[in-house]
Amino acid sequence: MRGITERVELMEPTETGTAGPAASYRTMTAFTPADEERRRGVRRMKLTATGLLLFVAVVYVLSKLAGNAGAGAWADYVSAAAEAGMVGALADWFAVTALFRHPLGLPIPHTAIIPTKKDQLGVSLGEFVGENFLSQDVVRQRLRAVGIGARLGVWLADPEHADRVTAELATALRGALTVLRDSDVQAVVGEAITRRAGAREIAPGLGKMLERVVADGGHKRAVDLVVSRAHDWLVLHGDNVMGAVQGGAPGWTPRFVDRKIGERVYKELLRFCAEMRDMPSHPARGALDRFLTDFASDLQSDTETRARVERLKGEVLGRGEVQDLIASAWTAVRSMIVAAAEDERSELRTRLRSALLSLGARMASEPKMQEKVDDWLEGAAVHVVTTYRAEITSLITDTVAGWDAEHTTRKIEAHIGRDLQFIRINGTVVGSLAGLLIFTLSRAVGG
Repeated sequence: MRGITERVELMEPTETGTAGPAASYRTMTAFTPADEERRRGVRRMKLTATGLLLFVAVVYVLSKLAGNAGAGAWADYVSAAAEAGMVGALADWFAVTALFRHPLGLPIPHTAIIPTKKDQLGVSLGEFVGENFLSQDVVRQRLRAVGIGARLGVWLADPEHADRVTAELATALRGALTVLRDSDVQAVVGEAITRRAGAREIAPGLGKMLERVVADGGHKRAVDLVVSRAHDWLVLHGDNVMGAVQGGAPGWTPRFVDRKIGERVYKELLRFCAEMRDMPSHPARGALDRFLTDFASDLQSDTETRARVERLKGEVLGRGEVQDLIASAWTAVRSMIVAAAEDERSELRTRLRSALLSLGARMASEPKMQEKVDDWLEGAAVHVVTTYRAEITSLITDTVAGWDAEHTTRKIEAHIGRDLQFIRINGTVVGSLAGLLIFTLSRAVGG
């Protein structure tokens, strides 16, 4: 948490209100307590390496004085070793120092490599990552070695994990439906339905469907229902029917004549409905069959009929009642889904959990299923890598370019400087041994 807090605190906004380059390089180069401890370790190693250099320098001076005083041949051997040790120590000091700054402050070419070549190093690092880590073959090989399909299957097959995934998916679904505004969804759904219905002529399809219904006799049940209900209604509302007939009669006719006509009309209607109900071969049924057959044919082939259906379709879709129906349907569906997502024992969550367990069991036991999942994941990863490789590598180069050179140098030196000081120590020791060996061989050859 401390590291995260430091990063947040160091992200300073620019004048435009966004975090600028200063924030990016300060996040990299800010010194933490661990970095300060590393710097103290570097300083200790520098003192050790420098002390060793001073030691061999003192040994060199003392051996020279001893040789001039006639101490013997051993003084020459010690002097040669100490001299070579100083040369090795100074050479390695120069090499290590040249990485981070100009030795002795002198602008010697090809020194202060890190601060002066920081941006080039960032570009090279980005190219290296892109070529060696973001290549298609590397991504496929690494993902194939991991075996994500099998591992994911074993993980999903655990009921506890399936419960967890089910709960997370339900939460996500509930959150998505809660965030969505009803007006937006209704507008999208209504527009999609209207556009899809308007783009396709419905008359031929209706004609084919009606033709199949009539051929199969499916309409007869509807006719039976309508006729039966009409007969029952006439039985219950005879007075209303007769009253309506009498009310439509001319005013000059006697009332008993109107009543007789009303009764006659009522009885004929009642008889007609009863006969049509009870007689499957009633002429009216046959006439209705012929009408529906002709209408089905007109829907498919008659231009005028098809045009009238299309006009009627447009009028229906344009009515506010239809849009209100879509809105009410969406509201009901959303409420139902949200309630099911919240209820742990709902059919939705139960089926989702069962599906996840089944999927996990198949992935864990079926090699073909594992291979299919692996291929899908590899394809998705390769697509991301190949499509956004430049953006990924530019993240590295742009981030390095935004770092401050001086602070970056200090940060890197704090991390690797201690190990680099061992190079100076090794240079002193190896130089001394090499100088002693060379001097010894020279004496032997000269002798």
